[in-house]
Amino acid sequence: MGKVTFMDSSGINIFIAAHRALSEAGGWLRLAAPAENVMRTVSIVGADAVIDCRESLSDAFSG
Repeated sequence: MGKVTFMDSSGINIFIAAHRALSEAGGWLRLAAPAENVMRTVSIVGADAVIDCRESLSDAFSG
């Protein structure tokens, strides 16, 4: 996610839908290394309380 420079409600909604679908299937979703402005948006809407966000790709896989 480090190269993503913009996130709006459309992106948030996609991640929420993916999180729900993956959870129902027994999987998980983690955002790896989101850029600061993207993380700010994720935090403002509270999606970080639902979707796990990690500082790096290796952190995301280490769970």
